[in-house]
Amino acid sequence: MVTLDGNPVSADQLLPLALTGLGHFTSMRVGDDGTIRGLSLHMERLVRDCKTVWGADLDTGRVRTYVQQSLGERNFPCTVRVTIYDPKVEMGHPARADQPEILVSVRDAGAMPPEPLRAMSVTFERDLPEVKHVGLFGALHARRTAQLAGYGDALFVGHDGFVSEGGTWNAGFIDQDGTVVWPQAPVLPGVTMALLQQHAEHRVATVTLEQARAVAAAFATNTSIGVRPLSAIDATELPTEHPLLSRLQETYLSIPGETL
Repeated sequence: MVTLDGNPVSADQLLPLALTGLGHFTSMRVGDDGTIRGLSLHMERLVRDCKTVWGADLDTGRVRTYVQQSLGERNFPCTVRVTIYDPKVEMGHPARADQPEILVSVRDAGAMPPEPLRAMSVTFERDLPEVKHVGLFGALHARRTAQLAGYGDALFVGHDGFVSEGGTWNAGFIDQDGTVVWPQAPVLPGVTMALLQQHAEHRVATVTLEQARAVAAAFATNTSIGVRPLSAIDATELPTEHPLLSRLQETYLSIPGETL
């Protein structure tokens, strides 16, 4: 069931979101025990983005209540997505929309981590990259382009030549000295990335595509996949096994979840 402010949502209520694509969201993986890693960070994201997109405050207590309601008797693990949008938004007058509501949807969760991922570099920069917004056309078009070329997803490279992020994930690299490197670029401040940064030494630096292809290992990370090795960037094959990569996976899985 998909709910809007705790009630079953109608097609008419969803239509403005579909037609305007104006809104923001967060996706959270609910673990086997019903807890969520980084729950507080997800709530902080929703509050921050709600202020940016809608100029409105968000009651995270209501968010938690609606998520609990949607999970109900659901089997775990699963992935719950919270989307914030105003059903009264209009294409011609988006500034009039300032009373967003809370859409909650739940889907099955995949294995974590999934199989290693082959990524194709694509020149692309997301609009307002610091916000996890629903404007996914560019990212999904890049993903489709990569998949049609035989890859699993796209790795974005900015017009400045520096690597930024993936289709719906943050990119991380392990350099030849065994250090985790996160790209210094306009990227979504991912929750999983933030958790890893709190628990593992790292540095932030610009990464060219040439440098990305020459690392000891690379990985994708988000709440749904945890730490997923990259097996290739373009035609360059990358190792999918590395002691630090294994440690990152173990570190992430060891982070306790938070209860709703």
